[in-house]
Amino acid sequence: MRIRPATDADWEQIHPFFAETVAAGETYAYPEDLSSEQAKALWLEPPPGQTVVAVDETTETVLGSAKMGPNRPARGSHVATASFMVSPAARGRGVGRALGEYMIGWCREQGYRAIQFNAVVETNTTAVRLWQSLGFEILATVPEAFDHRRDGLVGLHIMYRRL
Repeated sequence: MRIRPATDADWEQIHPFFAETVAAGETYAYPEDLSSEQAKALWLEPPPGQTVVAVDETTETVLGSAKMGPNRPARGSHVATASFMVSPAARGRGVGRALGEYMIGWCREQGYRAIQFNAVVETNTTAVRLWQSLGFEILATVPEAFDHRRDGLVGLHIMYRRL
């Protein structure tokens, strides 16, 4: 697996798992009726941020993607944030961990002081465990802040890692 900056040409492979992830209603609060172009504008992060893809080196298949950059502008720009999506076909293969490790290194190189995840759905236990294993802690949980398709109103964790 290789991680590299995403290009416009990658969107054709990213969009199907982006749309499937959003439609599942379990991890992201994006509107479900986004056009491909609207979704692309949300996911492909402009500088000073970056969007990357994890690709299978043999087939060049996009296995997952992450976007990262400043959590807030100006006086909050020393803290990064990031979002991740892994193709359902590639889950359980270490793609999320590889993207997370890449993101932490990139944030360090860019001079960020910390990383803050603003909204990790508490029922997404696989992601919560991954982020905790990479040094993130849960600072708070906003009760009933996410309307989960299956579980109804569930909490959103605010997670943090100092760099």
